[in-house]
Amino acid sequence: MSTEATTSQPVVGVLALQGDVREHLTALRAAGADAREVRRPEELAEVDGLVIPGGESTTMSKLATIFGLLEPLRERVRAGMPAYGSCAGMIMLADKILDPRSGQETIGGIDMIVRRNAFGRQNESFEAALEMTGLAGGPVEGVFIRAPWVESTGAATEVLATYDGHPVAVRQGPLLATSFHPELTGDHRVHRLFTDMVRAATPAR
Repeated sequence: MSTEATTSQPVVGVLALQGDVREHLTALRAAGADAREVRRPEELAEVDGLVIPGGESTTMSKLATIFGLLEPLRERVRAGMPAYGSCAGMIMLADKILDPRSGQETIGGIDMIVRRNAFGRQNESFEAALEMTGLAGGPVEGVFIRAPWVESTGAATEVLATYDGHPVAVRQGPLLATSFHPELTGDHRVHRLFTDMVRAATPAR
């Protein structure tokens, strides 16, 4: 754990192996976090919570293995570190993928089964207004880009938002995941929710 954060400004990392890292860093800083890139185990050890960005989940899992991060990530999540995954990050936090590519692994932590690219290919990307439990201020704009959806959840997993009958935002304890990309909209409420989750899970210093 970092010794530099205060309870009002938790240190939140963004897994910076692949994907839309810069946008998450910007959103986290706007939400009141001390946001940092994480590429190495020693950088992971310095954060109070972690965002796993959108990108390509197969590539992300392979790079996490190459950089020696996959097992440390699993250990931190098992130990209770708050984590938030958007799009590919949702896949990385799933306990099971319905249609994994050969050799694809996840960090796990959320009792759910996800389907990769469930909403279609890149050219079938779309936006939709979503009512999301825990977010005041009206619907959140969901940007779906080659997005997964949740096929099923366990009893401990809370569904926060659905689209077309499928869960697209879930929470299990200190873990949060969305099929969509709130970091691309300029609406920082999801990142503020996660920052508050990290703050609540971080011991006072």
